[in-house]
Order: sequence, then structure tokens, then C-alpha cells
Amino acid sequence: MQHRYLGNSGLKISEIAYGNWLTHGSQVEEDAATACVRQALDEGITTFDTADIYANTKAESVLGRALAGQRRESLEIFTKVYWPTGPGGPNDSGLSRKHIMESINGSLTRLQTDYVDLYQAHRFDVETPLEETMQAFADVVRSGKALYIGVSEWTAEQIREGQTLARQLGFSLISSQPQYSMLWRVIEDEVVPTSEELGLGQIVWSPIAQGVLTGKYKPGEPVPEGSRATDNQGGAENIGRWLGDDVLEAVARLRPIADAADLTMAQLAVAWVLRNTNVSAAIIGASRPEQVTDNVKASGVLLGDDVMAAIDDALGDVVIRDASLTAQQTPESRPS
Repeated sequence: MQHRYLGNSGLKISEIAYGNWLTHGSQVEEDAATACVRQALDEGITTFDTADIYANTKAESVLGRALAGQRRESLEIFTKVYWPTGPGGPNDSGLSRKHIMESINGSLTRLQTDYVDLYQAHRFDVETPLEETMQAFADVVRSGKALYIGVSEWTAEQIREGQTLARQLGFSLISSQPQYSMLWRVIEDEVVPTSEELGLGQIVWSPIAQGVLTGKYKPGEPVPEGSRATDNQGGAENIGRWLGDDVLEAVARLRPIADAADLTMAQLAVAWVLRNTNVSAAIIGASRPEQVTDNVKASGVLLGDDVMAAIDDALGDVVIRDASLTAQQTPESRPS
């Protein structure tokens, strides 16, 4: 397992991180989730990403129990704040000082740790003054409850405004966590250049496009039983955009490229996102330990220019590149 610096900070993280969105506390029983975490550790993954919203706080608790007994200093534990947790009261979401301060305490309790290495704003909060949010994050850092601060699905403009305030308050944003894959490239034109300028690294989610880039979904065929596309707890909803025959036919054209590179389809997809020098880590998820083992083999793989060009030719116009789509990730009002 290779490690990369997270943005311009001195923090090194495993270039493949383990995340538990849509798995721990919902799709996967705790024994299976723990087995996946243990496999990740065995494979050299040191970076673990979660959020308080995942399974309404249950995912943090599962991860905390799975990591119990590990040397804390050898791990990088990330979590997030913004989406509603608890019963959904008026202050149970957003990036107000109240919600941030209460949420970090809850996350630390569930994760069984005194601090997280990275605390991330899970979305931009249009209802809270950015100055209030950044001051709260500054205080979280000064209290030692988080070592670094990052954001998730913020636009380039939001990142720039946030970084300006953060630096005035004596800290820096060091990361952005967007969706990024061969199929979804909306960060490339604006978010990535701005992040490079301001010292943020990308920790990308869904590098395998919810499993579609593994090639297991076939055009014109029913989705496999037990796959994410059959999950009614969020999986089916999130994968739906990729299940059109045009996309699946394009993905099928990637198989000979993966075979020629002696990679599985999943490894090709993860190696592709890691080819971007602004990407510090790709987050993988798993419901079985063998999936972890397969994905981590992408670490250290450098795809040549010819392979990158062949991928572009295979996918053609099914790739989504519209930079304005990042702005659609910002809720118009604070969710409840």
C-alpha cells in the first residue's frame, strides 16, 4: 500500500481508503463489516472514512468497534458533519456552531477516539454564515478534537471562500471529497484546479461508480441478485443513473483494456482515479473481504497514456463532465 500527502499538509494517508457509506449499519451485518475492516488493515489501509449520517450514526459506531484495539497513531480516521442525525430537530443538521460542536462530540464517542484526523463539512450550508462555520471548525481544531478540516462536494467558489476565512483564523482546509470516476469527471475543470492552487487534495468517493465499473451489470439483462442495484436502503437509488444500456455497453468495452493491463475492471477504475495527481486517496467500500483484497491491488499501478486514451475512446460520450453539476450538490435549504 502506497501513501500520499493529503493536499499541502504533512499528513500522509493510504492512497486507497476504506469507507462505510451504504454498508456498515445498513446493508452489511456487523460481523461482515468487521471482517472487511480487518481485511483492510491486513492489506495496509490506514485511512478510514465515515460520516455521522451513514445509517443515522450506526456506521460510526460499527467502525469504532471494528477498530478498537488498534494503535490509534497508526490510523487516519475521517468523519463528516452536515446531514440530519437524531430525530431531525431544527438544529440537528447544517453547519451552525451548535450542530458542529454537538456533532463532533457524538462522533468521537461513537468512534471510540479522542480525536479524528480529518473533520469534513459534508455539504455547504446556505443557511449558516460561512464565518460562523469556519470559526467553529477553528475551535474544533484548537480543542484537539480534529487535527485537520476538509469539505465534501463544495464548488470551487465555496472552497476559495472557505479557505480564505480558514487562513484568517489560523488553519487551512486540506481536502475535498467529491464523487469522481471514469464516468463522472465534473471536478476536473474547476474544483481540481482551484484545489491545486489552494493546497487541497481530493479524497474521491465512488471511484467504481457504485460497482458499475466492475462490469457485473450487463446491458439488456436483469441486475444481479444481492447487488447494490437491488438494495432498497439507498443503493438502488444511487446506482440508477449508470444502468442505462448505453453506459453498460461502454463499460463492457473497458474489459479488454483491463485484461491487457492484467487488471480486474475494479482495479482499472481505482487506478484511473489515482492517475490524477490531485487525488490523495480513492475511497473503496466492501461487503466482503475479498473485494477489499481485489481493490487494493490498484495501489501503485500507473496507467500509461495509451491506456488512458483507450479508456476515453471506449467510454465516448457517456462520460459526464459538466462542472456546473457540483453546485447541484449544495442543498437549497438545510435538510431536516
